[in-house]
Amino acid sequence: MDIYRGVIRPILFSGVKADPEWLHQRSLQVLQWLDTDDRYTAAYWVRARLQQTYGFTDPRLQSALWGLHFPNPIGLAAGFDKNGTASGVWSCLGFGFAELGTVTCHAQPGNPQPRLFRLLSDRAALNRMGFNNQGAQAMAECLRTRWEGKVRQAGEMGDHSGLAASGFPIGINLGKSKITPLESAAEDYLASFRLLKEWGDYFVVNVSSPNTPGLRSLQASDQLAPILQALQQENQGQKPLLVKIAPDLEWDEITAVLELAEMHHLAGIIATNTTIQRQGLQTQILPETGNSIQAEAGGISGAPLRQRSTEVIRFIYQQTQGRLPIIGVGGIFSADDAWEKITAGASLLQVYTGWIYEGPWMLRRLLTGLLQKLDERGLATITDAIGWQE
Repeated sequence: MDIYRGVIRPILFSGVKADPEWLHQRSLQVLQWLDTDDRYTAAYWVRARLQQTYGFTDPRLQSALWGLHFPNPIGLAAGFDKNGTASGVWSCLGFGFAELGTVTCHAQPGNPQPRLFRLLSDRAALNRMGFNNQGAQAMAECLRTRWEGKVRQAGEMGDHSGLAASGFPIGINLGKSKITPLESAAEDYLASFRLLKEWGDYFVVNVSSPNTPGLRSLQASDQLAPILQALQQENQGQKPLLVKIAPDLEWDEITAVLELAEMHHLAGIIATNTTIQRQGLQTQILPETGNSIQAEAGGISGAPLRQRSTEVIRFIYQQTQGRLPIIGVGGIFSADDAWEKITAGASLLQVYTGWIYEGPWMLRRLLTGLLQKLDERGLATITDAIGWQE
């Protein structure tokens, strides 16, 4: 029996009806306590038990991308560990990589609360967090404290691959500070990148959150190009740079982003962020506010996003003929969902809302399910399934 889905989730979601953001913060506090390398602590013992319970390894699920080794294709999406306070724990929970952030150059509190809501009948979430985080400098200090010793040790042994030397890639998702004018966005992203470039194995330009005023306008070619140019000039090809796009873009707008990606030598695309669309939702009234879901600001994640995000992945893969790696995210709850995105063209996947609904055993179920699908189709590795046609 899955105690999370059978007992814990019903109590938290429907019984005590705890505030989602409050639960998020309490969970992060526990994970931060667990994030220690000291072998003589209770936290270290618990981490070892977590690894035994939730960890799952199989060489057929491993892949190499951008010079990084991914133990499996399922990563934690940005938004959960905004400040990088639990960066060393995610591998113990079965993830193959994790993306920290979104982090902005300036610390900011985000939007007024309440700002995170569950849509239970839709297996979805509505969030309007607004990039609440402690800022790029604070994240850099947090990661330095956690990883400096290991990175130095790896460097002494000839491995200069950053945090990936630990065998678990860490990405950092960069957003624009709310106080920064749109015309100064490039300088804002660049300042964050300079503070953090030593500590991320790959970086993501987030111009697709619906919760920062005007941010999505930066997906337009004339707005996005200066940001990518500034970052790549600083980067000099040292770190993979990706852009995260919204699912609500038209096909010609996505094509324009792909042209920029080629022009500025981006390493990949993350498809997709949350959606501002409300069609087809069973939830009509948000109980916490009493307002129509149509009138509530914020982005929808979870099951309602699954089909559209997969369509975007397939479009990108076809348009680029598989040359541009895609991280697929949106509505992944099962191995079938994961397989759908991989065969549409995703090289890697990310989960967040599905993991909250399905619980910590989800990763093992996804990975064993993917292996079964490989066996059924006679495929040797998960990379053979990328863009595979039935």
